[in-house]
Amino acid sequence: MGESMSRYSIIEQLTSQKLDIISAKSNLDSDITGKNQAVDAAKAEFKDWEKNIKADVEKMRQEQQRNIDKLQREADNAKERKKIKEKTYDIKIKAIDDALKQIQKISETAGKE
Repeated sequence: MGESMSRYSIIEQLTSQKLDIISAKSNLDSDITGKNQAVDAAKAEFKDWEKNIKADVEKMRQEQQRNIDKLQREADNAKERKKIKEKTYDIKIKAIDDALKQIQKISETAGKE
C-alpha cells in the first residue's frame, strides 16, 4: 500500500506541476494580450490627442485671423477719420485765411483814408 501511496503522491505532484505550468503558460498569453491592449489604448489616445491639437491649432488660427481682421478694420477706420479731420482742418484754415485777407483789406482801405 505504501508503494501505491507514493505513486499516488508522485502523480499528484506531477499533475499539480502540470496545472501550474498550464496556468503560467496561459498567463503569458494574457500578459501579451494586456500589453497589446495597452498599445491599442495608447494609439487611440494619441489619435485623440492629435485631433485635439489640430482643433486647438485651428481655433487659435481663427482667433488670430479675427484679431488681424479687427486690427485692419481699426486701421482703415483711423485712415478715414484722418481724412475727415484733415478736410475739417483745411476748411478751418481756409476760413482763417479768408478772415485774415478780409482784415488785411480792411486795414489797407482804412490806411488810405
